[in-house]
Amino acid sequence: MIFLVHERHAGPAWDPARPMEGQSLWPEHAAFMDGLVDAGFVVLGGPLDPMRVLLVVEAASAGVVRATLDGDPWIGSHLVIDGVEEWTIRLDSRGA
Repeated sequence: MIFLVHERHAGPAWDPARPMEGQSLWPEHAAFMDGLVDAGFVVLGGPLDPMRVLLVVEAASAGVVRATLDGDPWIGSHLVIDGVEEWTIRLDSRGA
């Protein structure tokens, strides 16, 4: 199944005066996220604006999504998950 994960940069360690790449634990977070992309878990992801991020992930359940993202060094310190929603894909040109 495909899920949309809504995150925001709102944790206590997030410094709004610094760019994303200048935040503490950036190398660890980036490596974790790159691993999720390499594994096929994260299909798409990126910022919506300076304070919000959207991930499109492929997983068996919302519980799996949350459990997997709990391994991110930024969860709780830099990022807060606002929601995990199942998304039904009706149009997809990637397989064409």
